[in-house]
Amino acid sequence: MAKNAPFSFVFVLFFLFLVLGKFLAMAENTTIPVNVGVVIDSDTWYGKMGLSCISMALSDFYASHSNYKTRLVLHQRNPTSDVVVTASAALDLIKNVEVQAIIGPETSMQANFVISLGNKAQVPIISYSATSPSPTSIRSSYFFRAAQNDSSQVKAMSAIIQDFGWREVVAIYVDNEFGEGVIPSLSDALQEVDARIAYRSVISPKATDDQIVTELYKLKEMETQVFIVHMFPDLGSRLFDKAKQIGMMDEGYAWIMTDGMTNSFSYINSSDIENMEGVLGIKTFVPNTKELESFRVRWKSKFQQDNPTVNDVKLDVFGYWAYDAAWALAMAVEKVGAKNFNFQKMNSTSGNSSTDLERFGVSQNGPQLVQALSGTIFKGLSGNFSLLNGQLQSSTFQIVNVIGSGENLVGYWTPEKGLERKLNLTNTSTYSTSNVSLGPIIWPGDTTSAPKGWQIPTSGERLKILVPVKKGFSEFVKVTHYPKTNTTIVDGGYCISIFEAVIKSLPYDVPYDLYPYAKPNGESAGSYNDLVNEVFLGNCDAAVGDITIRANRSLYVDFTLPYTESGVSMIVPIKDNKSKNAWVFLKPLTWDLWVTSGCFFIFIGFVVWVLEHRINEDFRGPPHHQIGTSFWFSFSTMVFAHRERVVSNLARFVVIIWCFVVLILTQSYTASLTSLLTVQKLQPTVTDVNLLLKYKDNVAYQSGTFVYGILKELGFQDENIKTFNTPEELNQLFQNGSRKNGISAAFDETPYMKLFLATYCSKYTMVDPTFKADGFAFVFPKGSPLARDVSRGILNVNEGNQTKVIEDRWLKKQNCVDPNSVVSSNSLSLESFWGLFLIAGVASTLALLIFAAMFLYEHKDIFKRLNPEASLWRRFLIMLRIYDNKDLKSFTFKKRELEVNTNFPQSPSVYSDHTEARNVFEEQMRTPSSADLEHAGFSPGASTSRSEMESAIEITERPRTQEIAPGSN
Repeated sequence: MAKNAPFSFVFVLFFLFLVLGKFLAMAENTTIPVNVGVVIDSDTWYGKMGLSCISMALSDFYASHSNYKTRLVLHQRNPTSDVVVTASAALDLIKNVEVQAIIGPETSMQANFVISLGNKAQVPIISYSATSPSPTSIRSSYFFRAAQNDSSQVKAMSAIIQDFGWREVVAIYVDNEFGEGVIPSLSDALQEVDARIAYRSVISPKATDDQIVTELYKLKEMETQVFIVHMFPDLGSRLFDKAKQIGMMDEGYAWIMTDGMTNSFSYINSSDIENMEGVLGIKTFVPNTKELESFRVRWKSKFQQDNPTVNDVKLDVFGYWAYDAAWALAMAVEKVGAKNFNFQKMNSTSGNSSTDLERFGVSQNGPQLVQALSGTIFKGLSGNFSLLNGQLQSSTFQIVNVIGSGENLVGYWTPEKGLERKLNLTNTSTYSTSNVSLGPIIWPGDTTSAPKGWQIPTSGERLKILVPVKKGFSEFVKVTHYPKTNTTIVDGGYCISIFEAVIKSLPYDVPYDLYPYAKPNGESAGSYNDLVNEVFLGNCDAAVGDITIRANRSLYVDFTLPYTESGVSMIVPIKDNKSKNAWVFLKPLTWDLWVTSGCFFIFIGFVVWVLEHRINEDFRGPPHHQIGTSFWFSFSTMVFAHRERVVSNLARFVVIIWCFVVLILTQSYTASLTSLLTVQKLQPTVTDVNLLLKYKDNVAYQSGTFVYGILKELGFQDENIKTFNTPEELNQLFQNGSRKNGISAAFDETPYMKLFLATYCSKYTMVDPTFKADGFAFVFPKGSPLARDVSRGILNVNEGNQTKVIEDRWLKKQNCVDPNSVVSSNSLSLESFWGLFLIAGVASTLALLIFAAMFLYEHKDIFKRLNPEASLWRRFLIMLRIYDNKDLKSFTFKKRELEVNTNFPQSPSVYSDHTEARNVFEEQMRTPSSADLEHAGFSPGASTSRSEMESAIEITERPRTQEIAPGSN
């Protein structure tokens, strides 16, 4: 025994190790069950689909995560649609089964009750089908929506509304929390794109077919033809069936379904879908992946095995959300950890409680499970799964078009980029509002033309349009009263013709009748504000006439675009100042231009005298004669009346340049003087409103217009304000003047004042300032779609030739000169003509320099022989004496001498007439002495001609007191 003791000990130790290993292995394979409730009606096809997806989700999850310690154990309750029964089922699961979470319920109404129970017991409620925003308003941290919130699709719907330019829609929704929950969000989204819900049509979930038809007939008589349908498929199918029967699925109508119906197309019969031909639908986008395709095949096979009596099954997005919700719950439970999930029993506050609501326990792991669910992120069947603040994040929506018994994809909407034809997840472009975002759409009535979104009511009534009645300015609105028949009829006018042209330009027919806003006796029934108020009160459909757009009026009605120019203008008489200024002839030129012109006349006369004196008898003679001739010649060029000959080429060159300058000056002076006299005739009597206020002059405005308020704001007193109704009355007020109870100025809207000026264009003018005001426009009720189309029609008419034709017919009176088109004349300054004077000055100076150079060159020998010791002044006097003599070598004198010698024989008398020849002869007979030459300034021994020496001696021998008389013979 002793020998076998060690062996026995080893055997026992080995046996203990085997038992411990097996025990540890069994401990590792032990899992912790976690009870989870499922509140879904399995008797419906919708419930069967959800249960099967949840079951497959858990099977797939634990198959791929076999090492997880926790296992969800489903406890299903089968409530009906009744919210009380559903709440009772949830209470049973919490109290008796002690579930750690509940998947469900199906509807938003049921969720509101169950959320409160889950919040009290700290049990998370996960719904994959309660899409209404209303459960979120409870703000319970224990509610998780594993589905898209209905409010997330309103941006897509508003983008479609904006895309097609619709401004009003009718919301048709079921009368319960599901239907009402989305309306506030939809209204806000439409407001952001300048649209609104014109009418809310609420239909009971238990409504009969007759009740549905009655409601649809009411909608058919409305203007708006764009409908947004938000309800479950069963009620929606009946709605579209009745809409098709009464003709509301024809051309001109537009229908948009929310994803409440579009996501559940698999539950709708094909015959019911055909009734929705042309309808647009919003549908949750689910990316198509290999995992999704594999799941669809497996789910269909399993579903048919479990439900062999159900045929033609289709899986929709609610099944994907159920699958992802179960997967997320399994992940969150595992994150909480492998611990005992139990409830803590609560003591009742009252021992005699009649219910068990106060005695059920509270989940100890509820807060940790909520935190784990909030942080669970994975890629599920429906896309990226993330519960931010208990809400599945918004994703992309598809825009589908119902065609036949199926649907056609026409575009997408994403929160980042808006509508787009094709989904491009890598594109980083900004949010799009283009009207070419969607693909081709077949609208109701089998047409590809997008509906305009509204129509004239089909009740058979014509539009009632009021027209203002006024005494004067009938060119704008002409209303005639016939006393014999006691009737008042609209006979036309500029405003009426514009409206008729605009209505004809619309792509559809608008039946209407014009009614004068008048009393039985033909007088106006009220002011323009009263007329606008009639439109606001709904007593008429529109108002047409010379109605001005005003800010206070736009608060109650809608105006079209203005069809006339805007502003309030001031009209004053014209004064004639033609004979009141005797020195007006000096105003065309400025003083510097006058002085410069005079100086140049003198300068040009001097230049011509210098160039012509030696060779032209017209510029010789006594000094006073030569001065007068030079001035006369220069100033006579103004009228081109100069009669003196100009024989020098240099002088002719100067005169040609100067005549051109004078021509420009005289023509400019004449034009400026004419303009100045014309402007003086059109000078207004008043140019400033402040002068009217200062001297308390009377002013006038057209009776019944808003201009009175402008005058009061400017500071005019009532005793200084007059009224007029017709252009004739206004003219008479001007004729009387302020001193005779008349006026000095009139204020009215620009179209009226232009018509007045066209009648009395020679008496009055329009002056600044022009006060800001909008032009004439047509009035429609607030939110009327017709206002938008008429505004577009006004643009079309203005771009064509129709407006001019209408203006020529009604407003063209006389072919007057518009006083505003006359530009006031400014005096001409030297800046405008300095170039001409520069040319004339340079040409004249150049001619003088050339003449001086030629003269000095011709007499260079005399200049060289002058005594170097002679003064510069003496030298100048010698050259001046030589210049003053006639240039006998000139062809002008040679020609004259030849004529004299030919006609008469030579005699002493000839030389008596030609003293220059006589002097030369006498000088040749006399030989000057050396002293004479030296005294004359010549150097001794210089070689000098006799005539030159004698001319120099003659200068020196004259008495010192005798002045040299240039030009003497």
